[in-house]
Amino acid sequence: MNLPRRLRALLASALLLTPLAQASEPLVLNIGDQNYYNIRASVEASGVLQGAPYQVEWKHFQAAAPLAEALSSGALDLGFLGDSGFLFLAAKQAPVKLIGVSRQNPDTIALLVPKDSPVKSIADLKGKKVAYWPGAWSQQLTLRALEQAGLPENHVEFVKLMPIDAAAALPQGSIDAFPVWEPYISQQIVFSGARPILSARNLMPGLSAVAASTAAIDAKHAAIADFLVRLKKARQWVDTHTDEYADLWAKKANLDQNVSRHWLRQAHLTLGPVDPQAASDLQGTADFLFKVKALPAPLVTSPLIDHSFQQALAD
Repeated sequence: MNLPRRLRALLASALLLTPLAQASEPLVLNIGDQNYYNIRASVEASGVLQGAPYQVEWKHFQAAAPLAEALSSGALDLGFLGDSGFLFLAAKQAPVKLIGVSRQNPDTIALLVPKDSPVKSIADLKGKKVAYWPGAWSQQLTLRALEQAGLPENHVEFVKLMPIDAAAALPQGSIDAFPVWEPYISQQIVFSGARPILSARNLMPGLSAVAASTAAIDAKHAAIADFLVRLKKARQWVDTHTDEYADLWAKKANLDQNVSRHWLRQAHLTLGPVDPQAASDLQGTADFLFKVKALPAPLVTSPLIDHSFQQALAD
């Protein structure tokens, strides 16, 4: 077929331009964050995303459960949540993998009581109302504390509350104890004088999961690896600019800077690969959650780990 020269030129131009047009569409990483992890704030304050060959769409969550649901549905590529939240998600056979872990000062996960409460130990909470959220650290911390003290689960009255609701209920006396993490701990201590009666220290690993959808691992592996490298740099920046960052974070989150400084001066958050210790801790948590019937069946965690991001997260 003989096409006019001008038409042939136009078709050739179109064929050449089409891949370029497609390539110009930026890759997007959809990342789920929670206040405890302050991923977005640390990344933006440190400027580590400058020059990244992709865009980041941030989605903020108040707790692990809705974040886990978003990961499961494919609305997120990457998310940060507690180990128990990740395990509850994995137990539902959600298409997710553990690609890295975060650790922190274990005292930044604690069980709080009001300042005037006579309660001094978990044993003193007999028949008292204790807030929790299924699959969150609040449930795990309380159950482990009861087990360590040799007390049954029904020693306390569990009240299902999201952390933001429990934070309002504790000072009002609607609940007697609030097992929670930062920045809720510092907020309660600074504003209402609440005090911790126990923390995660010597009770639970307090491991945090860096989880990714399997679809994102396949389609966006290089971008996720690059983001993790940049996130490690952001964490290092925070360690050397703690108060500066705390003040920036407080402004962004609309919180008192005394709260953010109280928290971040002792947070000591780290980010790293799923090393043998982390893998062992994850399996230990799964075994515990099954033992207390929080998980419906035993869960072998090794198949849930993707080690392909080890290099990105190495020191």
